[in-house]
Amino acid sequence: MLPIKRSVRTRFLSCCLLLLLAVGSYASTVPTISKIDPPNWWVGLPNPLLLLTGNELSDASVTTDSKDISITRVQPSGRGHYLFIWLDTSHARPQKVSLTVGSPAGRTAFSFPLQAKTKAQGFQGFGQDDVIYLIMPDRFADGDPSNDQPPASTGIYDRAQPRAYHGGDLRGIREHLPYLHDLGVTAIWLTPIWKSASSDYHGYHPVDFYATDDRMGSLQEYEDLVAEAHKLGIKVLIDYVVNHTGPEHPWVRQPPSPSWFHGTPEKHLAPLYNFSTLTDPHATEDEKRNVLEGWFVDRLPDLNTDDPVVAEYLLDNAMWWTESAHLDGLRLDTFPYSSRRFWSGWLQRFNETYPQVNSVGEVSDNDVTIASFFDGGRTQFDGIDTHVSTIFDYPLYYALHDVILLGQPVRRLIDVLQRDWLYAHPETLVTFFGNHDKPRFAGEANSSIEKLKAAFALVLTLRGIPEIYYGDEIGMKGGDDPENRRDFPGGFPGDTRNAFVASGRTAEEQQVFHCVQDLLRLRQAHPALRHGAQWHVSWDDTYYAFVRQSSEERLLVIFNNAATPRDIPITTESEALQGTHQLDKIFGEGQAQGKDGGWLVSVPATSVSVYQVK
Repeated sequence: MLPIKRSVRTRFLSCCLLLLLAVGSYASTVPTISKIDPPNWWVGLPNPLLLLTGNELSDASVTTDSKDISITRVQPSGRGHYLFIWLDTSHARPQKVSLTVGSPAGRTAFSFPLQAKTKAQGFQGFGQDDVIYLIMPDRFADGDPSNDQPPASTGIYDRAQPRAYHGGDLRGIREHLPYLHDLGVTAIWLTPIWKSASSDYHGYHPVDFYATDDRMGSLQEYEDLVAEAHKLGIKVLIDYVVNHTGPEHPWVRQPPSPSWFHGTPEKHLAPLYNFSTLTDPHATEDEKRNVLEGWFVDRLPDLNTDDPVVAEYLLDNAMWWTESAHLDGLRLDTFPYSSRRFWSGWLQRFNETYPQVNSVGEVSDNDVTIASFFDGGRTQFDGIDTHVSTIFDYPLYYALHDVILLGQPVRRLIDVLQRDWLYAHPETLVTFFGNHDKPRFAGEANSSIEKLKAAFALVLTLRGIPEIYYGDEIGMKGGDDPENRRDFPGGFPGDTRNAFVASGRTAEEQQVFHCVQDLLRLRQAHPALRHGAQWHVSWDDTYYAFVRQSSEERLLVIFNNAATPRDIPITTESEALQGTHQLDKIFGEGQAQGKDGGWLVSVPATSVSVYQVK
């Protein structure tokens, strides 16, 4: 009998083991969800696309018991790690949407907040009444030292290393909004504050499009910063990246779909930074591919924005940030590296929801004929309007640099301005002489305080929407990246002085600050400098005189680029000055005297003077 008992017992144990293995296998295949993009949505916005990240999602189905919500489409991908869900919320009320993801092995339930839109300032857009101030948060001010070295981060915090984190954050910017208000700027553009790669202090290598970086602060702090800025009359622009992700993004090794990226880390196109092939009507599509599909700096994974699902994900993401923080505008990074067809559809759809929230594209090229190709408001040979509101005026940047710093003929400026006809609205181009990608103007070998003040005066009196790079208003110095991204003095614990206040500035810094502040007040006080037409009066190799004219006033601006003072004859024969008899100086050190039916204006070396014409 004993052998029989052992046999029964063995079979019984075998069955138990098989049952346990079956149960374990069953349990391991139940769908799990670790992340939901976006984490919430709002009633009244377009129907959202949800991207679920998790495991065992290959055979998943999705149901909801919410009566006014429907699921229009489901798409699993990424070997069961991702699930796309399209919701119809067009008739929904605010609620926590109950959703269940099921598979043959089991079900997982989760809720998705659908919120009512809140009323607050924001969504204003930016325009000719504005002056934009560019801030790199990590280098501006450290308001919360406790987040300088987050426990989960592998990034290096060391202010002595120019490419490490230095501790600047959202709270630091918020604490210094009064400084910006006192200076006179009306909008701020922050380089990306998204959760980024461990070595990415500048924010352009995101690893999560729906999270703020641990070192920057929380989403609530971002929302509080924007709200506080709005109270002071300061708008906020988000720096939006669609061309690429950071190399450490989880998508890189496990993409949400086979067509999510152009290529892989092991096999991808090298980048090409020459936009001329994109503007050439005779170039083949193959000739354009390295620009549109190449991995930026040969390591940043290139998003396939022409994939409809990628485009929809990024559109929802832009709307989520805009609605969360009540943002006012978009700065669009690396604009030409995504196709014009993508931008056209993407921006049209975005502006259907946010008609006042406008955009400025980064087109880094010194040729007007190339830069203008990407501007919105007109179609090119491909019949496509990009629908971007405006672009940065890089051709004017290069002309200002070469004329003021290198002494090239003033004709360089005229050549740029004479081709304004290539833009739909040249008066809204964003003009600048400094940003985070270029050497500091004050740090250039041929620079001087007079040249710096002249550059400010031209940017703030010529047509366009001016942009100022943080620290240029006190003449901060620095060469190529990363030297052009030094910390603002006084924004960090342990700084020996505080340049946010007059007592902490050197005499030269204070001189530049007062000049910029005076120019911003002048621009605010005179509509002609913001909205007026611009008319040439006269020029030669070292000077340029022009008029800014509105329905309310006319202003004469004279730029002398010579290293010595000049006497410049101004005649009323110019149509822009006909019918006038008086010049009243409102800025600068020039002196005007009547002579031969016009004026002889004595202007200092390397200077800009502004006169009210009566």
